[in-house]
Amino acid sequence: MAAGNAVRFAGSGTAWGTICADGWSLLEGNVVCRQLGLGYANDAIQTDYFGGSNRSEILLSGTECYGNETSLGDCLHHEVGWHSSCSERGTHVAAVTCVDVMADLAFDHVEMEQSLHLEDRLMYLLQCAMEENCVASQAYEIQRDNPNWHLETRRLMKFTARVLNTGTADFRPHIPKHLWEWHLCHMHYHSMEVFATFDIFNGQGVKVAEGHKASFCLEDNQCLPGTEPKYACANYGDQGISVNCADIYRHNIDCQWVDISELDFGLYTLRVAINPEFKVPEMSYDNNAAICSLLYTETYARAYDCKITRP
Repeated sequence: MAAGNAVRFAGSGTAWGTICADGWSLLEGNVVCRQLGLGYANDAIQTDYFGGSNRSEILLSGTECYGNETSLGDCLHHEVGWHSSCSERGTHVAAVTCVDVMADLAFDHVEMEQSLHLEDRLMYLLQCAMEENCVASQAYEIQRDNPNWHLETRRLMKFTARVLNTGTADFRPHIPKHLWEWHLCHMHYHSMEVFATFDIFNGQGVKVAEGHKASFCLEDNQCLPGTEPKYACANYGDQGISVNCADIYRHNIDCQWVDISELDFGLYTLRVAINPEFKVPEMSYDNNAAICSLLYTETYARAYDCKITRP
């Protein structure tokens, strides 16, 4: 399995067969590696490398794991042996590579709670951020329709996002370095399109505001004693988060906010999620998000009663 074998599943009557690759992800891969005692999923693959041209070999399809199951049989799946919904790419089967060490990111909700505050800023001072889609859509309508748009203000809810790697291996972006994007506003390359999301929901669970921060660079901003930082955004350096180091997007950095200009005063839910698309492998995703109560008044905003969960 560590070399990347096709995943085989034992069904009723000890019949063995491959697993349909449709919807196969790191969540399912982690369950397989855990079940076999081979550590953590480093890559979840949909491949025809192992053959499998005979569709009758496919024993399991529709597999959907939460990620913390102890075996693949505990995950949601179609009836064993039923695979009519499997892709017509009949030779594509699920595979996984397992490793002994893995990154594990943890979001610091206390830092967020303590640093969260409001700031009203002239749109004239937000031009760079607007080029990177860091404000709400209404701001662009104002820019289009109002000749004096630059004198209008936006209300920003700002906070620091501190993410610590508590795992046993470095966290590295999934995008190859030659595909990183240069961002003129921030004067460095961004290695992840979606590293964190910031969303606000009303009492009915409807999203009413979101952070439009689109791209991120990853670096060692703060390390525990005895650990030397090795990742940096400047000068096209290697990006990542070392074990026992934290990447910190401070509240005074451009785009580290949620534009709440159109939000009514009241009580909401704030959700901050790290690696929300599960694109980069981790030991577990159960500590990647914080869900908090958010009180927004005319003069202040406060996040409290945060609970650590998965994205």
